[in-house]
Amino acid sequence: MRLLTAGESHGPRLTVILDGVPAGMRLRAADIDADLRRRQGGYGRGGRQQIENDHVELVGGVRLGRTLGTPVAMIVTNRDYENWEKTMSPAPTGYKPTRVTRVRPGHADLAGALKYGFDDVRNVLERASARETTSRVAAGGVAKALLRNFGVEVRSYVASLGGIDAKVAEDVDWEAVEASPVRTPDPAAEKRMVRAIDRAREDGDTLGGVFTVVATGVPVGLGTYAQWDQRLDGLLAQAITSVPAVKAVELGAGVAAAGLRGSQVHDQPRYSRQRGFHHLTNRQGGLTGGVTDGMPVVVSGYLKPISTLRKPLTTVDLHTRKEIQAHYERSDICVVPAAGVIGEAMVALTLAAALRAKTGGDSLREMKRNLAAYLRTIR
Repeated sequence: MRLLTAGESHGPRLTVILDGVPAGMRLRAADIDADLRRRQGGYGRGGRQQIENDHVELVGGVRLGRTLGTPVAMIVTNRDYENWEKTMSPAPTGYKPTRVTRVRPGHADLAGALKYGFDDVRNVLERASARETTSRVAAGGVAKALLRNFGVEVRSYVASLGGIDAKVAEDVDWEAVEASPVRTPDPAAEKRMVRAIDRAREDGDTLGGVFTVVATGVPVGLGTYAQWDQRLDGLLAQAITSVPAVKAVELGAGVAAAGLRGSQVHDQPRYSRQRGFHHLTNRQGGLTGGVTDGMPVVVSGYLKPISTLRKPLTTVDLHTRKEIQAHYERSDICVVPAAGVIGEAMVALTLAAALRAKTGGDSLREMKRNLAAYLRTIR
């Protein structure tokens, strides 16, 4: 599966092309819109979410509610474009917008401007903006629809926010997560997280945190250890760290495991006629040697606080080279709850691609047949 996205934060629309989707899969725009709404939610979001009402339009690869086996093409219209039409017009208009030259610490502003030789940071921030992740969530909705046909569900929760850690039971209450304004299963931590966001808003600051993605029902044998760039744990790590503001990733209990002995870490295999091969614990996060082991896949992303501050830090001006306060543009206070939804999309896309590689086939029916035949051989 291959994903291409295009479009700027305040441009006319976002465009998504997902290649490798099998034929015969049920797909509706409403299936994707549900995740787009979840991405826009979460306590601490800014004014942009009050403007946009994200809705995907399927424009290719689907006929009468079923995929055709050809690339699935989608668009999401930016409603805010009407306020930026002169500034962001794709066609030359003669209008000269005000240049953005005060680069923001922690943002792609400076590195992008130097890389591409721009004298207006607007050319960088429009694409480096997390608005681009709307496209990924749309594509992730297609990947989730494919995975559900094989009993795979991909969900997420907030494990930590602003230094406040949630207590998470082994069996996560997913309904409680979705009902929580910060998408955490711990009611006590939720209250403290909300207060932390309020304090950061009052201080003109921002907060980061940790989200955890859990994929259940993943069959054993996806991925490979044959080549370094094909290991599934490496692909998942790259997918998660590609999300804006994510600076670290954890697979299973990887962080804690680094400080323990092997006898305290390694998951012991067992076999039963009912379950087949399985493990007593899942500290490795469902992955061994770059291959899924049949246990839930667990991946966590660590987000730094977002870089646009209402009380800006000191920076330099790209044009004058002098110190000045950073550029401020309408922004969120905390995006960790929404980032979990984006993380779901990236994990779903990665697992769906691995499933396609394992099963082959041009249609959903063929994929199911091939996977069933393989699973029979390992019982």
